[in-house]
Amino acid sequence: MTEPVTLADHERLAQARIDPGAWAYLFGGAADEITLRDNSAAWQRLQLRPRVLRPLAGGHTRRTLLGRELAHPLLVAPMAYQRLAHPQGERASALAAAVLGLGYVLSTQASVPLEEVAHLAHREAARGPLWFQLYLQPDRALTRSLVDRAEAAGYEALVLTVDAPVQGSRDQERRTGFQLPPGVAAVHLPGGIAPAAGGAGLCAGLAEYSPTWEDLAWLRSVTRLPILLKGITHPDDARLAVDHGAAGVIVSNHGGRTLDTLPATAALLPGIVAAVEGRAPVLVDGGVRRGTDVFKALALGASAVLLGRPVLHGLANAGAAGAAQVLRLVCDELEMAMVLCGCRTLDDITTEHVQRVG
Repeated sequence: MTEPVTLADHERLAQARIDPGAWAYLFGGAADEITLRDNSAAWQRLQLRPRVLRPLAGGHTRRTLLGRELAHPLLVAPMAYQRLAHPQGERASALAAAVLGLGYVLSTQASVPLEEVAHLAHREAARGPLWFQLYLQPDRALTRSLVDRAEAAGYEALVLTVDAPVQGSRDQERRTGFQLPPGVAAVHLPGGIAPAAGGAGLCAGLAEYSPTWEDLAWLRSVTRLPILLKGITHPDDARLAVDHGAAGVIVSNHGGRTLDTLPATAALLPGIVAAVEGRAPVLVDGGVRRGTDVFKALALGASAVLLGRPVLHGLANAGAAGAAQVLRLVCDELEMAMVLCGCRTLDDITTEHVQRVG
């Protein structure tokens, strides 16, 4: 095989290009990787129910999200250290998303400065929204500095990750002895990604720095940007998020990288949508490998979908062009699914278009 034609092809080709330790970090999951595997399997357990003889003229895939238009309801998820996959790292993946009019979320643990990524994205007139993912730091001054830099660089929202106060038990990484290679670092966190362990309390004191609802209130007080909470898996937390002023929630189990045996996001999504009651957009990530998966997510009530690991597969294979091909494949498959299911626009996609196996 020389030319990838599916996301699975990109994955197979990428594994031959990426160092085994880096592969374990980028694509491994927590513990037995049950959640990692089920994230994809859960979308496959949903079947499509097409309608026929519906008018389709003038159809489109545009979606407005927090006041900004996307060409398709798709964003690149925040992922750390993308220079492990390709020397251009976040530069290339951000450019791929911008050229296609899709959204992009830059990680706090990016290996390219946020200003540089924003400069590249802003050069594309048809780009989608540009967001900055944030881990709250023990030092509020550092957090405030990151927020100020993101605002100054033109990022349009903050994505606060709330489900990973400590790292999961990632066995693949330990087996390979993964360490960051020279020249790849979390450029926004010069002091490292976590405080030194060894104190009292859970996880050698790391749990003492876990963010709380009070921290969200503080963050809202120091930024003018809307804040979405990423890592919501419980309906009660979704309700609390909106009550506390979140502009949106992202249903995510961290790609199966933190707590194993969590339910798949496809299974969690309907309950979160019901809990939010339309007060804020609900996004979802985890296990998306086809445009039909995006269609199913929209049918279950998601406003948009974040795509993660497959973008890194394309990035490893051909830089920005490879990442763009992955994103284009998903967008093309979404459009095919819409036509074949009788949906002229995204608003025509409803729960009536899906059913669970069994």
